[in-house]
Amino acid sequence: MIKKLSFGLFDTGETILGALVFSTFFPLYITQHISPSLYSFFYGFSFLLSFLLALYLGKEADRRALRKPFFTIFGILVVLLCISVGLSLPYPALALFFFLLMAVAHQQAFVFYNSLLLDFEYRGFTSGLGVALGYVGSALALIFLADKLKEPEVYFVVAGIFFVLLLPSVIRLENPHHRSEVSVKEVFRDRSFLLLILSILTVTEVANTLVAMMGVYLKEVYLLDRVEIYRVIGFSAFGGILGGLLWGKLSDLFGVRRVFPLGFLLWTLFLASLPLAPKSLLLVWGLWAGLSLAHVWTTSRVLILSEFPEGEASIRLSFLSLTERVASTTGLFLWGTFLLLTDNNFPLSACLMAAFPILGLILFWYASKKRLI
Repeated sequence: MIKKLSFGLFDTGETILGALVFSTFFPLYITQHISPSLYSFFYGFSFLLSFLLALYLGKEADRRALRKPFFTIFGILVVLLCISVGLSLPYPALALFFFLLMAVAHQQAFVFYNSLLLDFEYRGFTSGLGVALGYVGSALALIFLADKLKEPEVYFVVAGIFFVLLLPSVIRLENPHHRSEVSVKEVFRDRSFLLLILSILTVTEVANTLVAMMGVYLKEVYLLDRVEIYRVIGFSAFGGILGGLLWGKLSDLFGVRRVFPLGFLLWTLFLASLPLAPKSLLLVWGLWAGLSLAHVWTTSRVLILSEFPEGEASIRLSFLSLTERVASTTGLFLWGTFLLLTDNNFPLSACLMAAFPILGLILFWYASKKRLI
């Protein structure tokens, strides 16, 4: 259990870093000095650079079994670069440079972190525990740290927390010794893998959109005040904690290949029923949202590890990391398009988003029928 907890604690540190630095403090700081569109361009470019780097390093990690060494190196780089961002705040261009390097290092660390699941017998529960602890971390960050920390100390405090939560994984987890000579071209030609990645993308799109727009939706449709919105989001976080443990356990009991498709149904029913949700029962839908979100994060990485050669874990997980980054952009773009087409009809737009998990289910079903997955 200590080994599983060590794995999960990194998820806690990663979500604290994401909630406070990547999503809140740095975007608010840098957009005082450059336009949001320019910042988005640089941030998006860092994702592309990170993906290309992950392909190369993932190939080397799989060929030479260097997953934990790479995880350790990039995890420590995140700590050092986060401190560097805080020290360079008087110089916005330099701060942006260090931030983008930190974003790249963070993505690399997360790819190799996911690949460390190879060394666990019960990967579903271990993954779910990480997701659950991640929700705990984000809740603690927003409740106890967000309002109390200021710049530049937020970067130093978050770097310290991240380092402390990184250490158990570095000390306790073993390096998976699975090796394989991986061809990047062959991975791109693997229809079963690409169909799976596309099906995962359809649910990560709605998941990221929900995370970004939940508060706005509740305010616009139900006229909730800030306290009421926080209550619904809090129930969503509770659903995430419960869901991580639930879906992880079910994945180990029945096989992740059977549990993963349930996510398409969860998201379709959630989005289709959301316009019908009465105000008095919003906490139920908040809990449902958390369960659905936890399903995505818990099962997707385990499914890739279980359905494809274990020696190719790192390079294939780099694609999963890319889908999460792409989904955060495409999901919001599609949501904005639906709002434009429906004249800002939020409930109808939410219902239209249900088309994507349905598409994902079709892709997954087609691949399964053709025995591609």
